[in-house]
Amino acid sequence: MKVAIIKFLGTNCDGDVFHAVELAKGEPEYVWFTEQNLDNFGGAVIPGGFSYGDHLRAGAISSKTPVIDSLRKMVNDGKPVLGICNGAQIGLEANFSKGILTDNNCAHFICKWVYIKVENNETPFTKQYKKGQVLKIPIAHAEGKFYADEETVKEMYEKNMVVFKYCDAEGNITEEANPNGSVDNIAGVCNEAGNCVLLMPHPERASELELGSNDGLKMFTSMIE
Repeated sequence: MKVAIIKFLGTNCDGDVFHAVELAKGEPEYVWFTEQNLDNFGGAVIPGGFSYGDHLRAGAISSKTPVIDSLRKMVNDGKPVLGICNGAQIGLEANFSKGILTDNNCAHFICKWVYIKVENNETPFTKQYKKGQVLKIPIAHAEGKFYADEETVKEMYEKNMVVFKYCDAEGNITEEANPNGSVDNIAGVCNEAGNCVLLMPHPERASELELGSNDGLKMFTSMIE
């Protein structure tokens, strides 16, 4: 399957994602933010980085670029679209799912390994995991705190739109395991159809054991499958 790896000015995880898609036996191809037609691709990944330097708000400027309409069409067509870190911020700014991502509670950049729990294993990116499975995946962000009001969060649970939650190594959802203050420990969400997943942790950085974990690789092999 051909997978579009979207590049914005400031994207810096595109090479990592390219490699992870190759490991998953997909056919990655870099696509610039100016592209207006993604019909030849079976899916897309919006990688992490600091698009436009986060000068206005993380992901805000990128969400207004030409490729977003192409990605929205891909999402509406039911194709798998994954947004990672800055890619998740871009996806939420473009209203691909509900909620926002804002400053971490600690008010500084966090880069470390965390654990996340699979809450929804029915998306194109999680179907190779078991529900409740705990994954070791790194984070690297300053604006990763997920927020939505109580009514929206309730709706998201009802529609199975919460995909990952921060937890400890045993899978316990605790305040101590929440690295950034996200509402209800939410680490990743999806759209109502489930084919667009947006998460702050970096699965591409956990795609080989040499990196410290290969728990993230199945997000890409699942996508290709």
